[in-house]
Amino acid sequence: MKVVWILIALLVVAIMGSAIGVIYSKHQTRKIFVNLQKLHKQIDELDVEWGQLQLEQSAWSSHGRIEKVARKKLQMTLPRANEILYIKQ
Repeated sequence: MKVVWILIALLVVAIMGSAIGVIYSKHQTRKIFVNLQKLHKQIDELDVEWGQLQLEQSAWSSHGRIEKVARKKLQMTLPRANEILYIKQ
């Protein structure tokens, strides 16, 4: 009879331990999922920023802007037809 009570007590302890393990595992899973969602949001934000940076780069490197800067800051002009020399090899 005493052995039965010890066995029942051991089974109750094992069941409680298993239940605590399941609860802990579920809690960890939820924490990891929340972190994953934050990372997905950060990826989306970085993708938007990357697109904006690509647009900005294309605006800064457009031929019209480069020509405008060359004329204004460097005082460069297009040569006239009689100022162009052709070199043959």
